[in-house]
Amino acid sequence: MITTVTANGKKEYEFIDLLKQRAQNSDKSVVPVVSKIIDDVREHGDDAVKEYTAKFDGKAPEETEISISDIDNLISKCDKDYLNTIKKAAENIADFHRRQLQQSWMTTKSNGVMMGQRVRGLKRVGIYVPGGTAAYPSSVLMNAIPAKIAGVEEIIMCTPPQKDGTANPNIIAAAKAAGVDRIFLMGGAQAVAALAYGTESVPKVDKIVGPGNIYVATAKKLLYGTVDIDMIAGPSEILIIADKTADPRFLAADLMSQAEHDKLASAILLTDSAEIAAQTEKELEKQINSLLRKDIIRNSIDDFGAIIVCSNMSQAVEFANELAPEHLEVCCKNPMEYVGKLDNAGSVFLGNYSPEPLGDYFAGPNHVLPTSGTARFFSPLSVDSFIKKSSFIYYTEDALKADAEDIVRFADTEGLTAHANSIKVRFNM
Repeated sequence: MITTVTANGKKEYEFIDLLKQRAQNSDKSVVPVVSKIIDDVREHGDDAVKEYTAKFDGKAPEETEISISDIDNLISKCDKDYLNTIKKAAENIADFHRRQLQQSWMTTKSNGVMMGQRVRGLKRVGIYVPGGTAAYPSSVLMNAIPAKIAGVEEIIMCTPPQKDGTANPNIIAAAKAAGVDRIFLMGGAQAVAALAYGTESVPKVDKIVGPGNIYVATAKKLLYGTVDIDMIAGPSEILIIADKTADPRFLAADLMSQAEHDKLASAILLTDSAEIAAQTEKELEKQINSLLRKDIIRNSIDDFGAIIVCSNMSQAVEFANELAPEHLEVCCKNPMEYVGKLDNAGSVFLGNYSPEPLGDYFAGPNHVLPTSGTARFFSPLSVDSFIKKSSFIYYTEDALKADAEDIVRFADTEGLTAHANSIKVRFNM
């Protein structure tokens, strides 16, 4: 099942290379298919969207946009306990993200110069939400709530119809709890293209966020520049650092919590205890048989899972920073001592009772995280993802005159005489 190796400065880094190849396995045959869909939607609008919806999802709904009355009817079908859970999760997520909100600012100088920065939310954002076998209401909350807090004027959600042409009630309930303004029943690359270009019924957006299959991810990648996007998400990842005090039952369960996402998902345990390594391997075999997605889990762990026995915890930390995982659990006696040492991770889960699903669903921090080692330079989705900034400058005549020679010198040095002239003409230089 899972591979166990002893770190020697070589084997563990060979494993990183394997994971990088996995992350780069984007099927090139998808690009021409998605390009055609994008072109068709750009040219034919709603008609193309409905055609592709019928082709890929089985049935196109008569009305693409879900009315307010239909939204309420769908939510009435949801379990009441689930609705309460959604409400509590939304409150936690909102509380966390409100603390990220930035303010506009201005500064003045004694010579009358004023400068500053204006911060405001984007005008319109599109959220893509899978609606088939991978229907994730939690993603609705994680994408929409920060956008709302950022001050986005309008949030448009697209989700594919179920086989009978209807919407998934649990997704619709999450959308209402998160403050989504309009909901369209469409999915795939055609929905992404509709959001990017606009159609007769779907308004054009400034940014598209949210997970999807390879067709959705490819469409977002191809349309980046026409609109902004959140990130190109790769297969899910979990890395756990554990010392001898960790519970192998917890470790095995947490590794499989991410392995069940996808056969390409990666689940890795780093430990300085050979005993913990052996016991965790036994627990994986013991627990897997009771899980619904055991075949996916086994494929994932066989191909991209590993238990790496390190010589010490410092080596484990060094390897974790090199791998830069999406999710990083620290199951150690004193987890807080590692916070300042772990520089590259999407989200860090500290202690034996902070498992990754806590972050996926409920705690508050965003679960839209950088994958494939991009946590070295990318950050989780946040309120910052939905704002734009403009700077402003005000100079008095005397202030500009005082700096004129320096500005002209800069312009002349770069050979941009028109830049220099813009200053000179004001002062007969």
